[in-house]
This record gives sequence, structure tokens and C-alpha cells, in this order.
Amino acid sequence: MNKYRDFDNYLKEYPDEKGYFGKYGGNYLQDPELVKAFDEYAEAYNTIAQSAQFIAELRRIRKDFQGRPTPVYHCQRLSQKLGRTQIYLKREDLNHTGAHKLNHCMGEGLLAKYMGKKKLIAETGAGQHGTALATAAAYFGLECDIYMGEVDIAKQAPNVARMKVLGARVIPVSAGLKTLKEAVDAAFMAYSEEYHDAIYCIGTAAGPHPFPVMVRDFQEVVGAEARAQFLEQTGHLPDKVMACVGGGSNAIGMFVPFLADPVEIYGVEPQGRGTALGDHAASITYGGEGVMHGFNSIMLADEKGDPAPVYSNASGLDYPSVGPEHSLLHDMERVNYATISDEEAIEALFMLSRLEGIIPAIESSHALAYAIKEARKGKTGSILVNLSGRGDKDLDYVIEHYGTGEEYVK
Repeated sequence: MNKYRDFDNYLKEYPDEKGYFGKYGGNYLQDPELVKAFDEYAEAYNTIAQSAQFIAELRRIRKDFQGRPTPVYHCQRLSQKLGRTQIYLKREDLNHTGAHKLNHCMGEGLLAKYMGKKKLIAETGAGQHGTALATAAAYFGLECDIYMGEVDIAKQAPNVARMKVLGARVIPVSAGLKTLKEAVDAAFMAYSEEYHDAIYCIGTAAGPHPFPVMVRDFQEVVGAEARAQFLEQTGHLPDKVMACVGGGSNAIGMFVPFLADPVEIYGVEPQGRGTALGDHAASITYGGEGVMHGFNSIMLADEKGDPAPVYSNASGLDYPSVGPEHSLLHDMERVNYATISDEEAIEALFMLSRLEGIIPAIESSHALAYAIKEARKGKTGSILVNLSGRGDKDLDYVIEHYGTGEEYVK
């Protein structure tokens, strides 16, 4: 019996017409203006984005502008150092702008153009999404407002500079912890006032319907390419597929094409500096069901039921909830969710840098660290990791807090 057969029709079953992945997802927005805006958005996605003209234009953009497909790369020296497991990377760091984010940003920008909108509004944490959206705005000739927490602005100076050079307005957010959750709040508020002329472009596969399915569909190119490339290179599928999970955009794009295959899948959450609430951002590992930012999923909450404070050394992972599709795949026991600490992620960053000449983003380093942990068990097999972004944006922060790697790579 093939236990994966239940996933053959998965994409036709999830989400339903109201945007639910089982009991997760949906649209829980209370603001009538936002409800109206998101209904317009969903209708546009379900019609315009499914047209042959839209799909053909997006494919051309991916090939000629983004440089897709990105390669799958065998980490020969890293694999040799670790023992018997072969580690491969899907090189989304080589996608234009240096991360997977451009995959959905170009789709969202193209949709905005078809809808006659004049501005793109978004939040950003690590700055990868903001940089990608600023790039899309420049490409399509649109205005761009990026909301970013003051803490993240201080950590991610290179990406802040890129956004400004590309013509975006970077708007500091000083509320609360001054990180990603507060940036989302501010961007939502701005969108509710400007939706007639703008669209909101969320940075992950979360939020109210249609965002989770839309971002998944635009990101699915990652896993589809990787699956075909791995088969071509090796003649078989990987034993394990891994990706980091904050909100979950790179992971869901990587995972979905493998769901019906006999492959173990792992989503890697940030353990941060410990297990206490406020010391990590591992929503699935430690959270419970709850609604925030207009969707139902598994979230980290405080004693009042409000979104809890979160922490990770990876700015793109410090979000107190997770995309609803990840919650469903967790409940279905199809995807395994694990955690990696700050220190483990940094060790992986330095190992890949020194052994393969590739500097990964701290976010991506969480997934790589779990692959390294698995490889150290000494078993044969292959692991395919989605290297979702490059790490030049993190270098100032890494050097200030961790040095240049001598203590991590002997």
C-alpha cells in the first residue's frame, strides 16, 4: 500500500473555496474595508492569474529577469566532512535579489499591474521580501511602501539600502517589539486606507485568504524545479527534503511537489536561545490553534491569548504564527517539524561558507543545520535542502555577534 497516495489529489482538495486548509486558514478580518479589499484580491487571483496570458508572461519573467531555473548543487566537501550522507542544495540564493522571495513578488506585481493598481505595500523582516518587492515595483513601474521594524532596520542595513536604491519608501515601525509582527500590523493598517490604488503583498504563505494559496502557487516553482533536477542528476528522489519555516513561504514551495513521493519532509523552526516563551519563534513546536492577522493557524500566544513575543537571530523567522498549510501538513503527519538553535544555525553558516564557498542567509542556515545534524548520525542517503537566500545581508550582524567562524569550523 502506498501511504502517499492520499496526496495525489492534494492540490485539488486544499484549500477549499473559502481558503481553508482543513480547519486552518480562512479570512477572519473584521475591518469592512479590508474584507472588501481582500474579496477583490481573491477574485482577481482566481481569474486573472489563471489566464494563459498571465501565466505565459510570468514564465517569461522567471526565465529572462529572475534567471530561473536555479540549480541544484551537490555539497561534495561538506558531505565528505560529515560522513556518508550526501547533501544537496536548491540554490534559491542565486535567484535574482538573492532569495526565493522574488518568486511570489513578481507574481504579485504582475497581478497588481493587471488590476490597474499603482502601489505595492508590504512588510519585511530580514529585508529579503522588501528588496524583492522593491525590485518588482521598479520592474512594473509601481510605487512601493515597505514597513519594517526598527530592530530589523538596524540588523539589516544592506537590504534597507537596496530597497531605497530601488525606489521604495522604507517606513520604520516603532511599536511593540519593533520586529516583523508589528511591521505586518502597520502594513495592514496602511492597506485598509489605500486599497483602491494599492495591493498588499504579504511576505509569506500566511495571512487571510487568498494569500496562503497564492504565495504557495507562486513558490511551487522551487520544488517543481528541484524535484526534476535531482532526478536528472541522480536518477532517484532524495531521501529527505528540508527547508526553514518562519511564516513558511520557501518551505511550502519546496514541499508541495514532493508530498505524493516516498520522501521524508522536514520543516525547521527557530529554537532561538531556549524553550521559554519569548526566547524562540517555533510556532508549530510550542504553539496552539489561534487567530492572528486575519487567519487561523498554530500560533504562539501569551496568557491573554494575544500573539506572544518571539525571538530568532534570523529576522525572517521571528513570526509568532505559521502559514495555515503547514499547520494542516503537521496535523496530517506528512511533514515533520523540528527546531534548530541560534548557535547551530551559525555553525552551519560558517561550515557552508568555508567548505563550499557559499554564504547562506541565517534563515536558510537553520534548514542546513538540521541536515548537518541528520548527516552526523552516519547513515547513508541524500538530503535536499532549500537554500532559500544568500547571507551577505547578515554579515555585519554575524561578525559583530559571532566573529568570522574560527571557533565554529575546526
